[in-house]
Amino acid sequence: MTYSVAVSGASGYAGGEILRLLAAHPDIEIRTVTAHSNAGQPLVRHQPHLRSLSHLTLQDTTPEVLAGHDIVVLALPHGQSGQYTDALADTPIVIDAGADHRLTDASAWAQFYGGDFHAPWTYGVPELVVDGAKQRELLAGATRIAAPGCNASTVALSLAPGVAAGVIDPSDIVTVLAVGPSGAGKSLKTNLLASEILGSANPYAVGGSHRHIPEIRQALVGAGAVGDVRISFTPVLVPMARGILATSTAPIAPGVSDAQIREAWADAYAGEAFVQLLDEGEFPRTADVLGANTALLGLAIDRAANRVVVVAAVDNLVKGTAGAAVQSLNIALGLPEDRALTVNGVAP
Repeated sequence: MTYSVAVSGASGYAGGEILRLLAAHPDIEIRTVTAHSNAGQPLVRHQPHLRSLSHLTLQDTTPEVLAGHDIVVLALPHGQSGQYTDALADTPIVIDAGADHRLTDASAWAQFYGGDFHAPWTYGVPELVVDGAKQRELLAGATRIAAPGCNASTVALSLAPGVAAGVIDPSDIVTVLAVGPSGAGKSLKTNLLASEILGSANPYAVGGSHRHIPEIRQALVGAGAVGDVRISFTPVLVPMARGILATSTAPIAPGVSDAQIREAWADAYAGEAFVQLLDEGEFPRTADVLGANTALLGLAIDRAANRVVVVAAVDNLVKGTAGAAVQSLNIALGLPEDRALTVNGVAP
């Protein structure tokens, strides 16, 4: 069976990456692409690398244009996807690559985003531990899927196994991320100009203001965190187009051995194609995951500081966004999970 798809926000980075992956999907027909200010223009004017989709023209993002497809993907900024929910009630599967349907706590939405709160959808990170099982069990047959925040899913995948196994204390998490500017979208911003970021590293959203913090907390509570989940989260913009390198640390729980710590992560991701724990002493680079739907994790045990250190590398546009969406879609449709996805990066 071939499924028809409409992708909104198709002129942006997330929309473009979703299209790149779906263009190679044998069960998908990309029928409609939409945008706001760029409507009426050829898709390839904004996504010149998508040569196989050169026949498509961007249309207005309206419920009428999006309706009538088997699948609709909303790759819109936060606060914009929710307005289409009711209008797309008859669409079999809707995926939101924005933030509107990620959070379960209305007060967290009000604090970090503001505006109308929308009902949470099934979270699109299949490998996450949730109540002792994997999130993929909830994704099977799902009709409404919330693709994850790239930083949030990277940190959650880094720490959820330790939380679930009770080998770390989630009340004192510290995470510092080197991130590429594509995660901020394609809109023109002075701080994202090449002249501003080349040769420089710039922290932003310092001091607990980053919008992915409640999403991380939500994922770790779902993994079994007991008591307060406290996160010091500091992202740093670095001059690479795409990629996240997240270094996350948390205290070791009392009485836990080194073997138990490593076993928690090894067991959690045993058999997972897209989340891989590297051998002891090895740590990932962002270069190793570019273009791949892979999260690579390196684990260290710092007994001097009594902390576990997890270093994770992902491509923010693939495993962090579009790849997670396609992987979750495959599960929802009952297709092979790796359809149109790869574990192989692009090098050099």
